[in-house]
Amino acid sequence: MRRIAAPSLIFGLIILLPLAAMVSLTLGTVDISLADGLNAIVGNSSSAQINTILFDIRLPRILLAISVGAVLASTGAVMQGLFRNPLADPSLIGVSSGASVGASLMIVTTGGFIQVGALMGLSLVALGAFLGGFAATLLVYRLATSNIGTSVTTMLLAGIAIGALAGALNSLLSYFSDNDMLRQISLWQMGNLSGASWAKVSIMGVVAVLLLVSFPRESKALNALLLGESEARHLGIDVQRVKRRLIVLTALGVGVSVALAGLVGFVGLIIPHMVRLVIGPDHRWLIPASALAGATLLVIADSLARIVVIPAELPTGILTALLGAPFFVALLLQQRKDV
Repeated sequence: MRRIAAPSLIFGLIILLPLAAMVSLTLGTVDISLADGLNAIVGNSSSAQINTILFDIRLPRILLAISVGAVLASTGAVMQGLFRNPLADPSLIGVSSGASVGASLMIVTTGGFIQVGALMGLSLVALGAFLGGFAATLLVYRLATSNIGTSVTTMLLAGIAIGALAGALNSLLSYFSDNDMLRQISLWQMGNLSGASWAKVSIMGVVAVLLLVSFPRESKALNALLLGESEARHLGIDVQRVKRRLIVLTALGVGVSVALAGLVGFVGLIIPHMVRLVIGPDHRWLIPASALAGATLLVIADSLARIVVIPAELPTGILTALLGAPFFVALLLQQRKDV
């Protein structure tokens, strides 16, 4: 694939993301012109219906899509650098599998209807998903850590084992669920941004800012790790500290994303892989470019999800898989031809 300059790609994405967000404001069951949408944003709209649709439904959903997409793509770039594998995914450390079990457990035991007002109105399902994801990541990390450090290979194998166990537990919980619970579990696992609210946007935004400030500081260490752990140590990198820090931040970012939006697949795998092919493996550029590209992709996918089967909506995770999987296969075939 032809390389382009990293600043050029980032500049293009900085322009494309707001454009995609503005178009997304106009799409949905109720058509709103771009002019009406902009007037409402600047406070010049007198239509209560337009204001309600934009500020209570669409704008929180777009901002949540931007935050979730940026977090998933940037954590994917970090995990691919940490594992030294361009096909690595943030879910390899078990966070998505654990979150799925936590959410399913809460749906089965509470029906997913109980709201926890003390925690900004977040449902027990979201809290269960976050706790389950963090617990699974902690277990994977402990299994991969010994007196001589944390083995990336062992972490990968432990993540696969925890994923298999989580799949079995999900099947068991589904077996004891009634029809309504099964539907809730299925919809949650498909990934959906339709439940976006300002509370969720606030939480996701804080986490996104934390990660997007912290990850670039580890760019030098990630670049050194591409040469191998021994070489990175010789360059003065505290490899164990870097691993622990990146795993904790990734677990936090993916855990919160999954808790608030469900399982949105392929963003953390495809986006950083594509960006790496376009601008190269330098994490100083790769991480911010991946974040911008992930945010743009999820805004576009969520916009399509709202209009493909009007008046119903498709879960966003289905769209990311439908868009991402064929493109990724084509990318792999193209790489094979270039070898």
